[in-house]
Amino acid sequence: MTDANTLAQRYIAIWNETEAARRSALITESWHEAGTYIDPLMRGVGHDQISALVEAVHARFPGFRFELLGTADGYGDNLRFSWGLGPTGAEHLIKGTDFAVLEGGRLKTVHGFIDQLPEAA
Repeated sequence: MTDANTLAQRYIAIWNETEAARRSALITESWHEAGTYIDPLMRGVGHDQISALVEAVHARFPGFRFELLGTADGYGDNLRFSWGLGPTGAEHLIKGTDFAVLEGGRLKTVHGFIDQLPEAA
C-alpha cells in the first residue's frame, strides 16, 4: 500500500480543488470508475457524482478548506484518517473521520463520519 498519509493528502487535495478540470483529473487518478462515497449527509457513485459532491461542499462553504488532522493510518487495502474543514487560517468548524477501502492503490469506497458539526451547518 502507498503511504497512508500520501493517500489521505491526495484525497484531501480533491476536496480542496475548486477548478473542475483539475479536480476531475485528480479523481480519475485516485478513484476507481465506480468508486463510492457515502456519509450521513450525501452519497455519490462514480467520478462525476463524486466531483459534484465536492462542488456542492464548495458552494455551501465558500472559502473553506479541508486539512488532514493527525496522521493517517492504514493496513492492507484499508485507510483511516481524520480531517477538519473551516475558513482558511481559522478554526475547523466541521471535523470528521473517513474510512476507505482501496483496490490497486485507488479508492474504491469511502465512508465518512462527521465528528463535529455546528448546529447551523
